[in-house]
Amino acid sequence: MARYPRDMIGYGATPPDPKWPGGAKISVQFVLNYEEGGENNILHGDPASEAFLSEIVGAAPWPGQRHWNMESIYEYGARAGFWRLHRLFTGAGIPVTVYGVATALARSPEQVEAMTTAGWEVASHGLKWVEHKDMPEDEERAQIAEAIRLHTEVVGTPPQGWYTGRCSMNTVRLAAETGQFAYISDTYDDDLPYWLNADGRDQLIIPYTLDANDMRFATPQGFNSGDQFFSYLKDSFDALYAEGEAGAARMMSVGLHCRLIGRPGRVQALRRFIDYIQGFDGVWCPRRIDIAEHWARTHPPRSRPRPHLMEKQAFIDAFGGVFEHSSWIAERAFDLELGPAHDTAAGLHNALARVFRSASREERLSVLCAHPDLAGKLAAAKRLTAESTAEQASAGLDALTDEERAQFTALNTAYVEKHGFPFIIAVRDHDKPGILAAFLSRVDNENETEFAEACRQVERIARLRLEDML
Repeated sequence: MARYPRDMIGYGATPPDPKWPGGAKISVQFVLNYEEGGENNILHGDPASEAFLSEIVGAAPWPGQRHWNMESIYEYGARAGFWRLHRLFTGAGIPVTVYGVATALARSPEQVEAMTTAGWEVASHGLKWVEHKDMPEDEERAQIAEAIRLHTEVVGTPPQGWYTGRCSMNTVRLAAETGQFAYISDTYDDDLPYWLNADGRDQLIIPYTLDANDMRFATPQGFNSGDQFFSYLKDSFDALYAEGEAGAARMMSVGLHCRLIGRPGRVQALRRFIDYIQGFDGVWCPRRIDIAEHWARTHPPRSRPRPHLMEKQAFIDAFGGVFEHSSWIAERAFDLELGPAHDTAAGLHNALARVFRSASREERLSVLCAHPDLAGKLAAAKRLTAESTAEQASAGLDALTDEERAQFTALNTAYVEKHGFPFIIAVRDHDKPGILAAFLSRVDNENETEFAEACRQVERIARLRLEDML
């Protein structure tokens, strides 16, 4: 099977109402990444020094050597930045989620005590703050297990949330397979939580952010001043709050690092943002575990058809009748590059319609000829498909007067004699008078014009059928 694994549709045009507590219009959630003491360092058994997310933009690893300046920048986060942020958030009465690297937490017992005493959530940020992209799967699985073990030992409770950050293609699946986590955050793909089927297990995903994130103070073309950071956070909040006021509540994540936003020249921007959002009604500032528990109660996972994961015969059996008596369309569509985007009525219709549109004229004509006459002999003999029966009944074509039946019979005969295929219309889009009006207006069309219109109507009928099915 040619299958495309990426989910390019998500909630689509109609995301769910989060129903945030108290009718909040927006959830604003602050994450404090605690990585200091868990970064690359030959003291930690790593082959080189750290080179990521520091004041030394563009730093390179030093193989086999300690990098004194890099180490002291990270130490600032633990020694000074953390406490400045602890005072800010506890003073504002806002609980945060800490993404704690297990080895960093183990080297910072006073900070861990302050986190837990404040009622902050301490989620797992992995065993070490290192890249996982080239890590063998078994090694990464073992590191996840050790991160859980060490975190539980240091914090006193096991982590309920997971975020690696420097992850691999296997990370989400491996974290989910532990069954340990109420949520995983190694995605950046939505403004709301969602459920992911991970090897048969429903795993809640709470997407994180790399844009509303102070890491951009340490990257090229990032934030150069606190004003830029505040302006970006404010604009993000304003956009999402306006959507919430319009009835489409959202979630905003703010990513922070002790060694970055904890600097005095930057923390004031964060303080101004907190003051700003506290001036609005309907703003909920939870921990991520609070979001996870709310979402699980309010929007539990539910099963739905997953056409792109079906076996071939099951796919054909399910969708072979969408185009009337033309299962070959579903058979060919199965071999397209289907993915999660084709698990909706619009997505699967597009795949089936592609096959229909690319078929020969003779094949498309066979589809047209597979459709029954409106209110014709097959309907009278109750030999229509269940779909056609329901569709014709929806417009009252199953309850015609003798005069109406005679009129339809005459029109059917005249239409087929001229065009060579039955008159086709998506009857669910019309009432009986509208169908008769279309019949009368189309019967005299040129053949190619009517062939094209009939094909469009066939596609429309298929779309309506899929909306019923999916």
